[in-house]
Amino acid sequence: MAAGPGAGLLRPPTSSGRATFLELFFDLAFVVALTQVSRRFAELSDDTGWALVTEFGRTLLLFLALWLIWSHTAWITSRYEPERSIIQAVVIGTMFAGLVMAVTLPRGMEERALPFAVAYLMVMVVRPLVIAAALRGHPRRLVPFRLAAWAVASAPLWLAGALGPDRLRLPLWAAALAIDYLAWALGWPLPRFGASAVGRWRIAGTHLADRHQQMILIALGESILVIGVVFGGADYSAERAAAFAVAFVTSALLWRIYFYRAGLLLTEALGHAGMPGRLGTASERSHLLIVLSVLVTAVGYELVIDHPYGSPRPSWLLFVVGGPVLFLVARMRLEYEIFGRVSRSLVIGVVALLLFTPALLRWTSMVALTVVAAGLALVALIDARRSRARRPEVPASPVGREPPEGQDSEA
Repeated sequence: MAAGPGAGLLRPPTSSGRATFLELFFDLAFVVALTQVSRRFAELSDDTGWALVTEFGRTLLLFLALWLIWSHTAWITSRYEPERSIIQAVVIGTMFAGLVMAVTLPRGMEERALPFAVAYLMVMVVRPLVIAAALRGHPRRLVPFRLAAWAVASAPLWLAGALGPDRLRLPLWAAALAIDYLAWALGWPLPRFGASAVGRWRIAGTHLADRHQQMILIALGESILVIGVVFGGADYSAERAAAFAVAFVTSALLWRIYFYRAGLLLTEALGHAGMPGRLGTASERSHLLIVLSVLVTAVGYELVIDHPYGSPRPSWLLFVVGGPVLFLVARMRLEYEIFGRVSRSLVIGVVALLLFTPALLRWTSMVALTVVAAGLALVALIDARRSRARRPEVPASPVGREPPEGQDSEA
């Protein structure tokens, strides 16, 4: 690695892999953001047909924009030394922009679209330019320049969507967000300079794993918050108390299934990966789906606690059953990334929930949530029984292997 005036900004091999207190402070803005996403999803419970699809797409788009901000920040603090003042300033600035996005999110696709888009673009355009300036003559300064160039390319779509007619906002912002995600996947290619594949970056893999695990805990914490707030604000009844208990058990099962054992070994897998950037890129997508699934599931808790013995609408099952199904599918993906295989228990859980879904339309919402909890418990029990007869597995990731000999592992 070439040295230079900006070399001190890079994470040294001796840097701690643990997240700093600043990063945990930064996450507080995203606690607010996830709460607002959950609230927007909850407002869809009465929608049907195309209205449900459209409003779900709007909320999903806002969530994906927030996730891109959070995820880019996690990569920055895994690649650069978070104890340096300039990186700390970048994290604090991003936190403020994330908080602006969070407070505007409930009406972020309506009258508060402009502040949401401006806060997003300030992070996507200004932040990489600050980092590039801090790197000065270092070869890695080209990477943040790439990010800024692609963000500038998508900025007109964000601004046109915010300032234009409401009916055009969703397609324009969807196109802009697609550009931002595609640029990341392609390595932000530029003429003459080529691409900088994220999978070849040198990063602190254990730090990135730590950040992903913390975000999962934040999402699960949001689900616990929903359970407590909804039950605490509703008129007490034995039926609601039962729904409260089943919802809590469901969240506990999600926690157990995530961490045992793929989530638990993510740190070790990234720490020992020959190309932690490649494994980190893959696991980032899995964690996006897991966080989204937990938020969707939490909306199901709210619906069931409010109406434990009401007849569930089809839109309710999108949250009560769809969230846990998405969680199990994302957990399969993560397990493959860590071990190179998928547990039979996860497949059984997905198939069982999908088979039961049509019948759940004829039962109460409490029955639907109880069936979901039973399906997740089955997955956890099968995993626990299998582990008794085997030695604890070690990571054997097929994703983070070393590149072919002679191929550079840093873009």
